[in-house]
Amino acid sequence: MSTTTAQEAELRTDAIASALTSVTRPARPSALATSVTFGWRALLKIKHVPEQLFDVTVFPVMMTLLFTYLFGGAIAGSPADYIAYIAPGVLVQSVLFITMYTGSNLRTDIDRGVFDRFRSLPIWRPSPLVGMLLGDAVRFMVASIITALVCLAIGWRPAGGVAGVAAGIALVLVFAFSLGWIWTFLSLILRTPQAIMGVAGFTLMPLLFGSNIFVDPSTMPGWLQAWVDVNPVSDLVTAVRALMDGISPGGEVAISLAWSAGLVAVFGSLTMWKYRDPR
Repeated sequence: MSTTTAQEAELRTDAIASALTSVTRPARPSALATSVTFGWRALLKIKHVPEQLFDVTVFPVMMTLLFTYLFGGAIAGSPADYIAYIAPGVLVQSVLFITMYTGSNLRTDIDRGVFDRFRSLPIWRPSPLVGMLLGDAVRFMVASIITALVCLAIGWRPAGGVAGVAAGIALVLVFAFSLGWIWTFLSLILRTPQAIMGVAGFTLMPLLFGSNIFVDPSTMPGWLQAWVDVNPVSDLVTAVRALMDGISPGGEVAISLAWSAGLVAVFGSLTMWKYRDPR
């Protein structure tokens, strides 16, 4: 009787094992596949919380109209003349401003315990963070397109045509993706989304307003010109402006790409160090 029972138990064990396993073990997903999956997850959150689109739709329109009609007459004589100068700059400003939501959203996920589960999955470790930034890149693209359309509607006619505008937007997206790593790192060391937004806003203000977005730096005092000259946003705006105006951007494109690579190298490494050891 005991022998029969042992045989039945062994058969049941074999049946369970065959049901839970397959002959061919599934291949481990690639880093690209997992990153894209998490990027899709970030976009699905917009489907369930469409209010998240407010910052990439209303905000760019408001910024473009406000600065064009507020400063256009005083600086260039008319908004129509000013839009040719400010359009590339306000596009950069609109996109870089909304990058701060990257850290805020990540901090919210961390507080809910979602990333504790992600750390336990057999996937490429950075994929949840990279995927989140890829999903945000889609939001940045929407903001860029909306800003460009608004500028076109109020009289902007870029000499670089569609190709120049597309190249400028691509450069902005690369820089914005890199800048997002700063806020990602902050989300791992600061305790609340509000704290991240405060630090990000305080950091972005001198970068954006202390640049050549709104006026020619030659009209500024010497000490401010010195800051504008070393401000990476100024190099980015100069490169985007040149691409959209159909002229040679010189070395500014290379400088902007170098800044982007540096931000990823530094803050990407810091983020992964803190992500592996969240204590």
